[in-house]
Amino acid sequence: MEAASDAPSGEAPHGRPIAEVAELLGVPMPTLRSWQRRYGIPDMRHTPGRHRRYSLVELHALRLMRDEIARGERAATAAQTVRTLLGLDGPAGRLVEGLLAACEDLDSAGVRDQLDDAEAELGLAGALDDVLMPALKQVGAWWESGRCHLGQEQLTTETARAWLDQHYTPSPSRGAQIVLACGPGDMHTIGLEALNLLLRRLGRRTRVLGARTSQTALEVAITANPTAGVVIVSHLASSRNRAVGLLRAVDARGLPVLYAGNAFASPRGRRGLPGTYLGPRLGPASTLVNEVVGAAPTSAS
Repeated sequence: MEAASDAPSGEAPHGRPIAEVAELLGVPMPTLRSWQRRYGIPDMRHTPGRHRRYSLVELHALRLMRDEIARGERAATAAQTVRTLLGLDGPAGRLVEGLLAACEDLDSAGVRDQLDDAEAELGLAGALDDVLMPALKQVGAWWESGRCHLGQEQLTTETARAWLDQHYTPSPSRGAQIVLACGPGDMHTIGLEALNLLLRRLGRRTRVLGARTSQTALEVAITANPTAGVVIVSHLASSRNRAVGLLRAVDARGLPVLYAGNAFASPRGRRGLPGTYLGPRLGPASTLVNEVVGAAPTSAS
């Protein structure tokens, strides 16, 4: 699912020290050293000794590595996946590279062309998981580190959103809805929009509440129409507790609740939570949502 930065906005002038990175990501320092030494994640040069510092782009690679391991991948396999997601190798690398080049050139037609090619070569779910979402994550990291300006980031995001709109599938008029919402403090919605598209392709009736969903808004949506299940996505550690409040409120109603996002990426962050963790990839997530809510009783109370 769509990621947001774990780090505070803005980059330290000389990068962030390993102790701070370990705290931000919830990953022990020895593990970070091991990932770089054994798997080249992130690909970086640093001063020998204890003065290892990480840029925001390198933090992005570490977040991807952490998230892959959190979903059960072995470290070596996770590292290979991260290299693919970053466009370093793999079948999607060329398409990610082309999309990023179009972003730098402010070429919205080029962004659309790369996404069209990705869908033709990889299918819709593959285009979303292996090209669009990795590219958007990289653009976000570029913007935070000053490599690209806000206009480039906005053009890429809005072009991607328009491309998703071209694949619009009407929601079925019958059947219980699946409600999709961001946590109360989360603004990033494009991953939620992409998941909605995949669920509608599976014939599911959906209702997208979008960014910064309050508990009141969620409960009104559940009460207004028969509901088969609820998906909550939260990326920001600062608003995790409020997102957990949404999970618990849905669970108290006896409805299936599913969740995703960086706020829940680590096993420790999921400990004791109700519901089902969806993992970071949209294709498998849509299948899992469909399976979990498939036989669930509906509720309009």
